Amino acid sequence: MSFSLTESKIGGPVFTIDYWVKKARIFEDMGAHSLCIKDMAGLLSPFDAYDLVKALKAALKIPIELHTHYTSGMASMTCLKAVEAGVDIIDTCLAPYALRSSQPAIEPIVATLQGTERDTGLDLKALLKLDEYFEHVGPKYRDFLDTSKMSVIDTAVLSHQVPGGMTTNLVSQLREADALDRLHEVHEELPRTRKELGYPPLVTPTSQIVGIQAVQNVLFGRYKMVSGQVKDYVYGMYGRPPAPIDAEVQKTILKGYEKGEKPITCRAADLLEPEMEKAKDATKNIAKDIGDVLIYALYPQTGMRYLRWKYGLEPVPDSVKPKTLEEVERENELIKKAKEGKLVEKVEKVIPVKGPGVRTFNVYVEDEYYKVEVEPTGAASVTGPVAGAPSQAAPAVPRPEAAPAPVKAAGTAPAAAPVAEGEVAVMVPMPGTVIRYEVKEGDSVKSGDIVVLLEAMKMENAIPSPADGVIKSVNYGPGASVKKGDVLVVIAK
Repeated sequence: MSFSLTESKIGGPVFTIDYWVKKARIFEDMGAHSLCIKDMAGLLSPFDAYDLVKALKAALKIPIELHTHYTSGMASMTCLKAVEAGVDIIDTCLAPYALRSSQPAIEPIVATLQGTERDTGLDLKALLKLDEYFEHVGPKYRDFLDTSKMSVIDTAVLSHQVPGGMTTNLVSQLREADALDRLHEVHEELPRTRKELGYPPLVTPTSQIVGIQAVQNVLFGRYKMVSGQVKDYVYGMYGRPPAPIDAEVQKTILKGYEKGEKPITCRAADLLEPEMEKAKDATKNIAKDIGDVLIYALYPQTGMRYLRWKYGLEPVPDSVKPKTLEEVERENELIKKAKEGKLVEKVEKVIPVKGPGVRTFNVYVEDEYYKVEVEPTGAASVTGPVAGAPSQAAPAVPRPEAAPAPVKAAGTAPAAAPVAEGEVAVMVPMPGTVIRYEVKEGDSVKSGDIVVLLEAMKMENAIPSPADGVIKSVNYGPGASVKKGDVLVVIAK
């Protein structure tokens, strides 16, 4: 059993030591065998850790564990003070994967406690041998490191309070949305959004719910775009929040919500419909065991894609294949050459004289076209892109999707596809996967009506119509991977 610390100094006006001790006693009375203090953003200061562990040890009979992250740089000191206070277990990590937004390194803690009454009994030499192995394979995963800043710690977390696991998600999501330069705005928005949503703990899944809403508030305007999970949370499907949700924000989020505009007061689980049989039926032709069914039940879109890759029904995209050490070595050679100025080699080229049989072709690639000259020998030259495509341009060639979709896409449209006068395009606001359309060609829609559900940033996002009109075209099918700016729907006003 675990609970989460959410702010420095135990948690301000809401999350006091008395609050946590009462909560811990409830867990123990329910039958918990141990209790974990989960400090997911590294906000628990050393002296606060000492006071909290002391209070919990005095109130409980079950073992106390501390799980903290190194994000702010305090984790090793916090663990040491918790040890002094009598904590039974601390979570650590081998050095190659420690620090940053991970856990404190185990090796210096083992060395610090050697010969004391809290000696861990762990073999430091064995740990160092494990370090050597992980240092060897570590470069395969270097692309997952947060390189948004030089420091290995983020002292700003003491203000923005973003948990370790959430930090890498935010960086990745903003990079995909071509908005990484707005990370500081998201950090400023997070505490405000969290306060308005009743101080939910910044731990999965509510950390993702709050974090993505903060991102959307920055990119699209405050609560202009709200995920289905945020609506569920505000409605009460995740239980009662630690503090009241802002009344005006609650009203805005629940406006037009299909389950109701007034939050529930009953037990949320009582409203859930059984889903297992539906999941079993949906996966009956592909699932081999209950694990496969659960993967689909938890992640219907991405889970089904994974199962199709797993059983060879679709090729695995290069983008999700693991990097090999050989590829890392080749990258290192290129980096070395680039630093030495040897990456580009000058090659003398002899361009043959154009013959009388040269023919000219226009080649269209999305919203650009190239003028290509070809003669029978096979030689070709490209003179483009050409500014201002001809008015009688041929239809754009469909863009291949980034990865095969479970259902073939209904068509594609260029990212910056022009629409005719009197038409409006519903465009992808951020990279994601089409879940399903709520409309079909020929349907009438009003401004604000939901036209498509898009899975983006691990959330289900309802994309509304920007205007009244009639659906002229639907450009993608369920399961299609789409990038920012792609045209999902064209509406004739």
